[in-house]
Amino acid sequence: MLYEHIIEGTEDFNSKNCIGTGGYGTVYKAELPTGRVVAVKKLHPTQDREMVNLKAFKSEIQALADIRHRNIVKLYGFCSCSENSFLVYEFMEKGSLRNILSNKQEAIEFDWILRLNVVKGMAEALSYMHHDCSLPLVHQDISSNNILLDSEYVAHVSDFGTARLLKSDSSNWTSFAGTFGYIAPELAYTSKVDNKTDVYSFGVVTLEVIFGKHPGELILSLLSSMSSSSSSPSTVYHLLLNEEIDQRLASPVNQVAEEVVVVVKQALRCLHANPQSRPTMRQVCQELSRQWPPLSKPFSMITLGELLGHGGETS
Repeated sequence: MLYEHIIEGTEDFNSKNCIGTGGYGTVYKAELPTGRVVAVKKLHPTQDREMVNLKAFKSEIQALADIRHRNIVKLYGFCSCSENSFLVYEFMEKGSLRNILSNKQEAIEFDWILRLNVVKGMAEALSYMHHDCSLPLVHQDISSNNILLDSEYVAHVSDFGTARLLKSDSSNWTSFAGTFGYIAPELAYTSKVDNKTDVYSFGVVTLEVIFGKHPGELILSLLSSMSSSSSSPSTVYHLLLNEEIDQRLASPVNQVAEEVVVVVKQALRCLHANPQSRPTMRQVCQELSRQWPPLSKPFSMITLGELLGHGGETS
């Protein structure tokens, strides 16, 4: 019966019901007879599905089957058969974080408090995956496209096709996975799965939330300055935070400004070139939930260098 409801709800996977495309499938919106709206990811019908797409399909089921967390998308069920293979998830009304940030009107409605809560939600989800699951779970593809928001702007991590459960032995090696622009630099020379790669990706997405765009050039400058033997501070250290944040919003004030500073400081720690120097997601959550003293200087005068530990303290 449920299978028939999915076919009817998507109108046999009619393109007019398509709401996006994932790494290995197309996502459709479907309304069930009960009135519940769900998202349905249907595998791409390709010849090599058995090797590539089916592996991702099974990885996603394995990863989500036993997970229950408010910041991780719920998997309601799946179907695997020769005609149609698909997964059924809860529907996220606001869509992806990337789409919201790329739409001017939606980005303006996505205010500082909502953005800070999205960052905290992502951190909680990753901390749960890394530290509270029976076997640690590494996502491997955290990006603004894979963070979905519900009607209340609550963040949900999605798209677990590349996720891996970490075994206690040393056999945690994987083929290259992730989205360019969010991939940790060490993956250029190693294939070992580690939760510190998720930490790096979290840092990128967090800056994207606060800056309103992907922080590509800034990250390149940071990484090059970290690896440089020069003792003189890089020009990136002198950049004012107030000029880097999303200019479509008014500058944050009072406690919100303090939280923005803390969030950016944590994101920069997550982007350290050395994986062992990055915090764990549990540590990030602890820092984001702390009560911080007022800023010691006006928000408009804080530089990125101060948040990186160069040039004084801000609180």
